[in-house]
Amino acid sequence: MNILVIESSPHKKGASNLLAEHFIQGAKEAGHIITVFDAGHGNLHPCLGCDACGMSGPCCQKDDMTGLWEQILQTDMMVLVTPLYYFGMSTQLKTVIDRFYSFNGALTGRNLKTALIVAAWDNRDWTMKDIRSHYETLCRYLNFQDQGQILGTGCGNVAMTKGTEFPGKAYELGRSLSED
Repeated sequence: MNILVIESSPHKKGASNLLAEHFIQGAKEAGHIITVFDAGHGNLHPCLGCDACGMSGPCCQKDDMTGLWEQILQTDMMVLVTPLYYFGMSTQLKTVIDRFYSFNGALTGRNLKTALIVAAWDNRDWTMKDIRSHYETLCRYLNFQDQGQILGTGCGNVAMTKGTEFPGKAYELGRSLSED
């Protein structure tokens, strides 16, 4: 299976990307082909709401989203990776998702497999409630087939994250994926 991992942290060596690395290692060991897109450092602009695309592309903006939407439409699975910022996803990941508008119809028709990987400093039981709900709503709306969620609480930095169960859970999620 071809898997596109969209990392969105401004910290290349941060906690969410550490969890993504473990997922990638497990997925590679399971025989999957991985491509990583770094939205945290990409040239991405917010949706203008101009409707020039008519929800079927192309977007009038020429930035890194042009190549990314082609990758998304050709992959079997997309993994969304983000640090938790004020109980939501990073602006960088939200920008990517907002730009799905320009190919909404094609994306919805894919029944794309997806997963969510989040790293949060906080470890209270309600910490991930809103981001989980947002992701699950995206899955319903875009016909995504959720393959799993790694909601890493107590993962505020790399050292903290390494001391949790979440790197292992991310690895196991990647390792457990099947072609079906």
